[in-house]
Amino acid sequence: MISYKQSKHRLKRSKILIRNETIKSINCLNRVSASNIYSEVNNPAADNAAFDGFAINSKDTKNLTKKKNKLFKILGSVAAGDKPFNLKRKKFQTVEIMTGGIIPKGFDTIIPIEQIVFYPNKKKSSYIFLDRKIKKFQHIRFKGSDFKKKDLLIKKGTILKSNHIMALKTLGIKNIKVKKIPKILFFSTGNEITNQEKIPDWKIRNSNSYYIQSLNKNFLFDFTNGGILRDKDELTFEKKIKKMLNSKIDIIITSGAVSAGKFDYVPSVVKKFKLSSFFKGIAIRPGKPILFAKFRGKQKAIFGLPGNPISSAACFRFFVYPYLQDLLGIEEEKPLKAILKNKFTKKNNFTRFVKSKIYTTQNGKVEVEVLKGQESFRIQSFIKSNIWTLLPSGKSNFKKGDIVDCFFPNHPNKILF
Repeated sequence: MISYKQSKHRLKRSKILIRNETIKSINCLNRVSASNIYSEVNNPAADNAAFDGFAINSKDTKNLTKKKNKLFKILGSVAAGDKPFNLKRKKFQTVEIMTGGIIPKGFDTIIPIEQIVFYPNKKKSSYIFLDRKIKKFQHIRFKGSDFKKKDLLIKKGTILKSNHIMALKTLGIKNIKVKKIPKILFFSTGNEITNQEKIPDWKIRNSNSYYIQSLNKNFLFDFTNGGILRDKDELTFEKKIKKMLNSKIDIIITSGAVSAGKFDYVPSVVKKFKLSSFFKGIAIRPGKPILFAKFRGKQKAIFGLPGNPISSAACFRFFVYPYLQDLLGIEEEKPLKAILKNKFTKKNNFTRFVKSKIYTTQNGKVEVEVLKGQESFRIQSFIKSNIWTLLPSGKSNFKKGDIVDCFFPNHPNKILF
């Protein structure tokens, strides 16, 4: 049996290749950028107005005072979307300009409309009246002040969200290179598992496949339900693996049949194949019997998760997702740090994934409470929880006030932090 830390190192050395593809930027939500993306244009494309008002040349106001005022002749109007007009500006001239309008050549500052005094009056205005010095470059959005051409826009390995789509469309980037979505084929196992609603006491409703399927958007994979493998389906499972090795599926995940019981055939079947990496059994709770293998000469892998619902959920969160993250080139997930509200004791050499509830106190502290009911069959405490607390090996007693690492169960920490 290996440690959690050792298993993470082995997973990193056993990556499979996920290829790239080019897609339209408008379709990139929840995809991962496969290369750095650079701005192809300046944004703004030209100097433009940040306010509705009047554009002037600030030099014309250098000597203006209450006693030495001046009328500025209105030459015309520029709206957002108007083609800039060229004119030879003379002293004491102005142009009405709307927010987003391109600043005409020769003008360098804007006076907001609320500060304008018209002459002879607002309805019949030919001039604006100024009696003070106006600073240069007021209320102007400068060319390239947001993005300059060739600026880095999005880093390789970024999970693309709606704000990225806004930037890509603003800058006219039509197509981008992303990682293909990893394809997962999932099998539930066991004679006791059923998809029926009304069941006898000796049956168990299939929940693990539906739980993991529900995570596919947040954890970036395509899910195919392979159905239920029964206790005597050893040969069927072997055939399924052979078929998978020549398909577009990247990873098989099974739930159940990985321990040491009479019908726990997943490890023995997997070992029939040529493997470049294999481990089974990790010093963790829940999920100790978890299995992983990479097939030699193939860009394919398999995870065997325990059958108990909470064990399956924890192993997906702390093994399968970090593996997917690494395949996609996403930066390693950082834990959320929180203050432990209550004490917890575990075996020294085991890593524990603990169902917990995180919240912010009135004075702004982030605290986490370990919930009662940590057994792997207990779903009630799981629905009350909103966070996993990871308690590492090497320590048995965790006291109130200790700082601990936390991970959200249903989406990556990276989404929020």
